[in-house]
Amino acid sequence: MSFHTGFGYTQVSAFSLLAIPLFILSGTLMSASGISERLLDFVNSFVGRFKGGLGAVTVLTCAMFGAISGSASAAIGKIMVPRMIKEGYPPGHATALVAVSSVLALMIPPSIPMIVFAIAIRESVPKCFLATMGPGVLLALIYCWLNFWFLRKNDTITVDAPLSPRETICDIAQTRKRASLAILKPVIVLGGIYSGIATPTEAGSVALVYTLIVGILIYRTLPFENLFNSTVEAACLMGSIIMVLFFLFIMSRGMVLAKVPTQFADILLSISDNKIVILLLINLLLLIMGMIIDDVSGGVLAAIILLPVTQQIGLDPVHFAAIVGTNLGLGDISPPCAPLLYMAGGVTKQPLSTYVGPTMKFLLLGHLPMVFIVTFIPSVALFLPGLLLFAVHMDRKAVRIEQTNTKGDLHA
Repeated sequence: MSFHTGFGYTQVSAFSLLAIPLFILSGTLMSASGISERLLDFVNSFVGRFKGGLGAVTVLTCAMFGAISGSASAAIGKIMVPRMIKEGYPPGHATALVAVSSVLALMIPPSIPMIVFAIAIRESVPKCFLATMGPGVLLALIYCWLNFWFLRKNDTITVDAPLSPRETICDIAQTRKRASLAILKPVIVLGGIYSGIATPTEAGSVALVYTLIVGILIYRTLPFENLFNSTVEAACLMGSIIMVLFFLFIMSRGMVLAKVPTQFADILLSISDNKIVILLLINLLLLIMGMIIDDVSGGVLAAIILLPVTQQIGLDPVHFAAIVGTNLGLGDISPPCAPLLYMAGGVTKQPLSTYVGPTMKFLLLGHLPMVFIVTFIPSVALFLPGLLLFAVHMDRKAVRIEQTNTKGDLHA
């Protein structure tokens, strides 16, 4: 038992996991400093004056907030749902849209569940980030289209009068100026990771320092009280995550020593040797897993139990990361547990009966098809990681050529 405990401590004290508290604290400070409202105003300047445009603003802002904070963004509902209801949106539709859009923050990097999953399968964190980014962007576009489609016959929605092209450009420029520092953050953080300048942990440190500078010194919207409360909130959340991970890693070590994953793989492969059938079974298990446990725990368990199966059917580990991320996101808003679904309802103070129906429509027509697209069209998940590998390869090739030319000059 002491051996398993030592293994658990070694795993949770890994340098890579330090990125999680850094991104969590950065995200809570971004919310406390009013950055989300600046992002909302910026996105609203593009599509806010169309019928259903405010719903699209909600989706896109959740995606942008995920790229900034690396955590779920159902709290945006505090701002957006009252606005949508005031403009005539059905309360259930507004709440459902916030719930399903919150998943985008888990799929668009920096994604905390993907950090944990990459460590669990011993794969590159940047590649796992990019594996869910493509599906996340596509899912955001699908949700925007579904929002417009569901509201096309709704006559109760009121929107502001459209602006002239000149006024629209001025509005975009003004809101962009207010949100420029918020928009710059994902460029700095993700650019540092994918360029190889910084590891995800170092990028998390940069994100936190950047947030403190912007919130305290530039925007001056982060007083000491908010800073203290946000730090306590992040510490409580991180404490619960670390405890869960500690016991999961201990359990994983015991399961590996008992050969449980191998036995499970043999059982699953005994059902069928058809790759399509196996992939469907994997998706079903991941969906069930996501419905009853949180995404971080689900990612670790998927790595323990299902990775041997995917290895035997020749599935790319990065492709598997995209399948896991997309399925666990669907589980986060699928009853009975559905943490993001109930969080959105709690934030917006709407009864479950008003938003569970609209949520199921979004899931069945949007997220569920995306699960199958990611599973059976690997290029959707592997295209961006492939670009990263190509860029790294070309960079190394250029370095080798330069070194060769330098040696030639010295020899001459």
